[in-house]
Amino acid sequence: MTDHTYKKIELTGSSNVGMQEAIESAVTKASETIQNMRWFEVVETRGHIDNGKVAHWQVTIKVGFTLGV
Repeated sequence: MTDHTYKKIELTGSSNVGMQEAIESAVTKASETIQNMRWFEVVETRGHIDNGKVAHWQVTIKVGFTLGV
């Protein structure tokens, strides 16, 4: 296994469908400018309630990627 140096950034994705879609939204957008993403970890989940129902999800994730590859 080769030694790597990693960097982590924090992102918040949102969706009116669900948590997974919010995560995928954040990862997809980040992939437009960040290469070599390797993992994510969920650090916070929030939602908006409207009329007694879940109307919107916000999921904050930390994304790890390798530097200098």
